[in-house]
Amino acid sequence: MPGSAAAATGQFRYSYTTADGYEAVGFLRNPDSDQCINLTPPASEPGSASRAPKNHTDATATVFLGTDCEGDTYYVLPPGKGASDRLLVRSVVFS
Repeated sequence: MPGSAAAATGQFRYSYTTADGYEAVGFLRNPDSDQCINLTPPASEPGSASRAPKNHTDATATVFLGTDCEGDTYYVLPPGKGASDRLLVRSVVFS
């Protein structure tokens, strides 16, 4: 039987603005661990960043301003923690 990939249990939420200017919430449910996830919400303005991440998983989330979990601008969110609307994010990895 093949093994399954480790995953964080719970939900990771973030806010974004749609291409039409509406506020919306995106989420990842039980995201894979040790895998970079680019946050590109559907119907968002191309090139825009998401914001206000909330880590409601049982894993630590490291969020990055850059895509592909790259760059010097990042923030660590322990399980159950969140950040304000001022924190902009484009990618996340769970560990």
